[in-house]
Amino acid sequence: MIDSLPGIADRASNMTFSQNEIQRYSRHLIMPEVGMTGQKKLKSASILLIGAGGLGSPLGLYLAAAGIGRLGLVDFDVVDHSNLQRQVLHTTADVGRPKLQSAAEHLQAINPEVELDLYETHISSANAMELMGPYDIVIDGTDNFPTRYLVNDACVLLGKPNVYGSIFRFDGQASVFHPPHGPCYRCLFPEPPPPGMVPSCAEGGVLGILPGTIGIIQATEAVKLILGTGKSLIGRLMIYDALDMTFREMKIRRNPECPLCGENPTIKELIDYEQFCGIPSQHEDTVLSEPNWEISVADLHAQIQGDPKPFILDVRNPVEYEICKLPESVLIPLSQLPQRTGELDPDQEIIVHCKTGQRSAHAVELLREAGFQKVKNLLGGIEAWAEEIDADMPTY
Repeated sequence: MIDSLPGIADRASNMTFSQNEIQRYSRHLIMPEVGMTGQKKLKSASILLIGAGGLGSPLGLYLAAAGIGRLGLVDFDVVDHSNLQRQVLHTTADVGRPKLQSAAEHLQAINPEVELDLYETHISSANAMELMGPYDIVIDGTDNFPTRYLVNDACVLLGKPNVYGSIFRFDGQASVFHPPHGPCYRCLFPEPPPPGMVPSCAEGGVLGILPGTIGIIQATEAVKLILGTGKSLIGRLMIYDALDMTFREMKIRRNPECPLCGENPTIKELIDYEQFCGIPSQHEDTVLSEPNWEISVADLHAQIQGDPKPFILDVRNPVEYEICKLPESVLIPLSQLPQRTGELDPDQEIIVHCKTGQRSAHAVELLREAGFQKVKNLLGGIEAWAEEIDADMPTY
């Protein structure tokens, strides 16, 4: 275990507690591993949470309750009904509100002694170093690869520990990346997966309880780093399977050839992480930006009313298809499409859709490469259809 993080012990020596704080933290104060000295470290520490969603909810709740002196929250989203199954920092009454407003109210209600910094912005290469700079620890509660690489790289360049967690369906992972004490995220995942290969939680789903388990583990690791006690997850990847209720561990070693934290690093500044992960920027010209490769939900609706009608191909998963579907659509999941192109008529106009238009864009590329010319991607997917055409359609 590394010692308590630099600067915390010095700041802690000047900390005092009110009578109310002593009562609040009494169960910590009677623990030899914490005591007055440790609780002062917690009060003097600062943590930046990237995301106030599934992982950010238990992180924020328990870190505030534990007495972390300063919490920064970065999020630019609003509360949606689909969040409530797992994002316990927000309630039904908060739907439609910015997550930071909801989070701040609930965290202050839990512990008014905690100082909250709210950053209602999208973290990017342009602002990451400035956002992370003032904090002792950064905790990654995001669900996409560009941001994970961004957070990792900024933490390494700033010399800050990155408390990592990820969740998907029934599976979760957690670790602490903190060179030179251990590896970084790039040592574990040198290259991101191809775009669309790993579904997001919005596409693949997540057990609502799972982020509670992983988020609490992340919070525990952060507290241990501050106290300078216990065995950290630095150099270890903890893998949790909720279905089997098993925890297993994988050792992670620093890669001496890592371009970020290796012996001869080549990454000296933050890069374009969407480009690194193969995700086109909104300004980047792609073949799918050509008008004859895309169709709006309004135009599709008009075509369905006429004749001949297009063939509507749904590339979502069967469980999504059960929730809602477009009229007369045919389901072929994206993972099965390469083996089932023979079921499609290349002479018929084919409209491909998914939930938001991302998976279907990959399906259109696949079909184009297979020789299909009359194929288009439905912009915005079935979400856009529900918003613009059929307000009674269930959304998820």
